Amino acid sequence: MTTHSVTGATHGARADAIDATSVRVWDPLVRLFHWSLVAAFATAFIVEDDRLGVHVWAGYMVLALIAVRLAWGVLGTRHARFSDFVRGPRQVVDYIRDALAFRAPRFLGHNPAGGAMVVALLLLVGLTGLTGLALYGAQELSGPLAPMLAGMPAGVGDALEETHELLANLTLGFIALHLVGVIFSSLAHRENLVGAMVTGRKRRV
Repeated sequence: MTTHSVTGATHGARADAIDATSVRVWDPLVRLFHWSLVAAFATAFIVEDDRLGVHVWAGYMVLALIAVRLAWGVLGTRHARFSDFVRGPRQVVDYIRDALAFRAPRFLGHNPAGGAMVVALLLLVGLTGLTGLALYGAQELSGPLAPMLAGMPAGVGDALEETHELLANLTLGFIALHLVGVIFSSLAHRENLVGAMVTGRKRRV
C-alpha cells in the first residue's frame, strides 16, 4: 500500500513538473491533421498510377483534410487559427533574415516563416488534389467532376496530368524546405518541434 502511494506521488510530481515547464500549443485536431496529411500525401505520391484506386482515395483524404483544416483555421484553438500565425511578406522576410543571423525571437505557435510555409503547403497540396480530381474525371471518367469533363479533348487531360505532376513535385520541394526549417528552428531554439507536434506541448520559455 505504501509502495503504491509513493509511486503515485512520484508520478504526480512528474506531471506537475511537466505542467510547470511546458504548455499545450497544438490541439489534438491540429496534430491529427498534420500526421494524417503526411500519410495521405506520401501514399498518393509513392503509389502514383501503379495503384490508381489507392492513389485516388489518398487524394480524397487530402482534400477532406484540407477542408477541415481551413475551417479549423477560423474556428479552432488559439494557435490553430490563421490569425495567430499568418503575417505579411515584410514580416516573413524580416524573420528569415533575423533567423539566419541567429537573433530571431521564439514563438510558441508558428513563427512568421513557419506560418507562410503552412499557407503555401495548404495551397499547393490543395491544388494538387484538385487537379488530380479533374484529371481523374477527364481521363478515367470517374469521380465527382466526371460529368463536367466528359467529352473534353485529349489535350485537356494531358495538360491536367502535367499540371498535377508539376504541383506534386513542387509540393515535395516545399516539404523539404519545411523540414529544413523545422530542423533549423529546433536547433536554434533548442527544442524538439517534431516532438511538440506529437505531444502538443512546448516549453513555456
